[in-house]
Amino acid sequence: MLDHLRKISLENPVDIIIKQIRTLISSGQIPPGEKLPPERKLAEHLGVSRGQVRDALSKLEFYGILKTVPQSGTFVSGIGIVALEGLITDVLQIDAHDFTSLVETRVILETNAARLAAEKRTPDDIIILTNALNAYEKALKGGNVAVEEDLLFHIKIAEASKNKVLKSLMMIITPDIIKNFISLKVCDENNNMKTIQEHRLILDCIIKQKPEEASLAMAVHLADVLDFNKKNEKLN
Repeated sequence: MLDHLRKISLENPVDIIIKQIRTLISSGQIPPGEKLPPERKLAEHLGVSRGQVRDALSKLEFYGILKTVPQSGTFVSGIGIVALEGLITDVLQIDAHDFTSLVETRVILETNAARLAAEKRTPDDIIILTNALNAYEKALKGGNVAVEEDLLFHIKIAEASKNKVLKSLMMIITPDIIKNFISLKVCDENNNMKTIQEHRLILDCIIKQKPEEASLAMAVHLADVLDFNKKNEKLN
C-alpha cells in the first residue's frame, strides 16, 4: 500500500508570495514600474512574517524582477511580462530544487568564498569570523542543533571574500539549506567536535592568508554533507 502513496509536500509561504506576484503581473494588475506596498503592510495583509515577505522580495529582486530604489521603495521591473513570467518560473523552480542541487551549489560557492576570504580578509573580518565561530561553539555546547549559527559562520566567510555577488547567492540558498538540514536531520550530534575542529582550521587558514589551504579545508568540511547526500539519494 505504501508504494502507492505519495509524500505530502506543504507549500512554502515564500513560494506562495512569489506565485501571487506572478499572477498579478500576468493579469496586468501590477504593471511594470508599479510600486509595491511596504514589507510591513504586505506581511499584515498576507498573514505571514516580514521575514518571509523579505525573503520572497529579495529573491525576486536578485533576479531583476523587482528593483529597490533608495528612499523610494520597491518597484516591478520595466522588462516585458513574458520575460518576467519566465524569470519568476525560474525562481520557483529554485525553491523546488532537490537537496543535491543545494549541496553542489554550496560546495562551488563556499570553496571559492574561503579562497577569496583568505586573500582579502581584513582585521575586522577576523574579529567577526571569530565571534561567529564562538557563537556556534557556544550553541553546540548548550545542547542546541545550531544550524543557523553554523551557516552564519559560513555567510561571514562569504562577506570576508568581498564578492557581493557570491554573498548574494549564499543568502538566496541559505534559507533552503536551513530548511533541508532540519527536515533531513543532516546535523549529527556525534560530529559536533569534528565540525568545530574543521571550522577552526578554515578560520586559521583565512587568518594566515593561505587561499588554497582555506579552499581545501572548506572542501574537506563539506565532504560529510556530500556523503550524507549520496546516502540519502540511495535511500530514496
